[in-house]
Amino acid sequence: MKNLVTILFLGIVLSINAQTKSMKNSPLLTEGTPVSVGMSAERLARIETMCADAVAKGEIPGIVALVARNGKIVYYKAFGKADNQSGRNLKRDDIFRIASQSKAITSTAVMMLWEEGKFKLDDPISKYIPEFKNPQVLKTFQYSDTSYTTTPAPGEITIRQLMSHTSGLGYGVIDGDERFKLIYQKAGITDAFTEKQITIAESVKKLAKLPLHHNPGEKFTYSEGLDVLGYLVEIVSGMPFDQFLRKHLFEPLAMNDTWFYLPMDKANRLVSVQQKNDKGDWERYPATFYDPDYPIKGAKTFFSGGAGLSSTAKDYATFLQMYLNGGELNGIRILSRTTVQTILSNQIGNIWGDSGKYFGLAFSVVDQKGQGLGDLGSAGTFEWGGYFNTQYFADPKEKIIGILMKQTQGNVSDNTGWKFRQLIGQSLDD
Repeated sequence: MKNLVTILFLGIVLSINAQTKSMKNSPLLTEGTPVSVGMSAERLARIETMCADAVAKGEIPGIVALVARNGKIVYYKAFGKADNQSGRNLKRDDIFRIASQSKAITSTAVMMLWEEGKFKLDDPISKYIPEFKNPQVLKTFQYSDTSYTTTPAPGEITIRQLMSHTSGLGYGVIDGDERFKLIYQKAGITDAFTEKQITIAESVKKLAKLPLHHNPGEKFTYSEGLDVLGYLVEIVSGMPFDQFLRKHLFEPLAMNDTWFYLPMDKANRLVSVQQKNDKGDWERYPATFYDPDYPIKGAKTFFSGGAGLSSTAKDYATFLQMYLNGGELNGIRILSRTTVQTILSNQIGNIWGDSGKYFGLAFSVVDQKGQGLGDLGSAGTFEWGGYFNTQYFADPKEKIIGILMKQTQGNVSDNTGWKFRQLIGQSLDD
């Protein structure tokens, strides 16, 4: 017991310098005028028309749109309702479940520890989580009783593969393969977010015993790899994952509204997840395999690195601005610019083919072909989104950030995502 306490203490001490002071001192995001950053106010107003029309037509219940360039927020407005049943109007600083937008934050935490020399990206994860030793790949499956057979994988799962979704792990209830939905369900895997009394350590150790979709490194399969890496952060840093993010990322960047579980004084700003009923009206989404109220109730012990965070448009823009600055913001160095380059480089080869995008260590990234398609941004633009209909992108060449926050489930006829990017691009006037 004494040795365990010593190890945890040393982990905390060694992680104190996960972020450092920087010679640069880029200011936190502030509001500015479009003309000051080379954008047309008249053309940006087309975003307002688009968002207002989408709400008026019932395509979405509400939306927050934010545009920033050169470190200045030049468009930041809310439309519609945060909750249609109560009639609460949406405010631009309301809090949204960002789901898979959590992944880039977790990847950032991993790379902060990597910068300290705590591990190599091509280390096997079993070096730190022994339960992953000798992974097995699914061979046969019987739907009648969910039994299966496996074959040994030719190699171990690496940290890099977990970050790039090439490990072979799956995603349970939202998996594209019905067999893995059943396997994960039977094993009691917690797939994303929960109000139940469980920890990421408990869930990840169960996950480690299950078969893989394919050999590690062979294909891209969207997975719970970032939940595994959230647990890795705990092991390497000696801190609970939520505390590591709070101390080393959220507080230094003044991301004061980003949490796994919201403090009570922020709970009234949480936007409801909504769906359309048979009458075409918006109503609160019911509890299914998860309870939509997970950020404000329950045990509050499961810190899902892949999907558990809630945040605001401005907080997430702050996070992205740090990346556009090459890893620094507010005089704090979170990552080196060379680490940012690594994160944004192609980590999956030609697995996605000639799609116009590739995947790095935290984001999907637009390549030269993607730039030529005309609506994805410049080559190097990085992006992703979340399960509850949130989207973001950041364009390093144009120094632009675009964020849309919505909270919907079910069949939604929503075109705001692709329209938003085109409308930002056409607003450049420099």
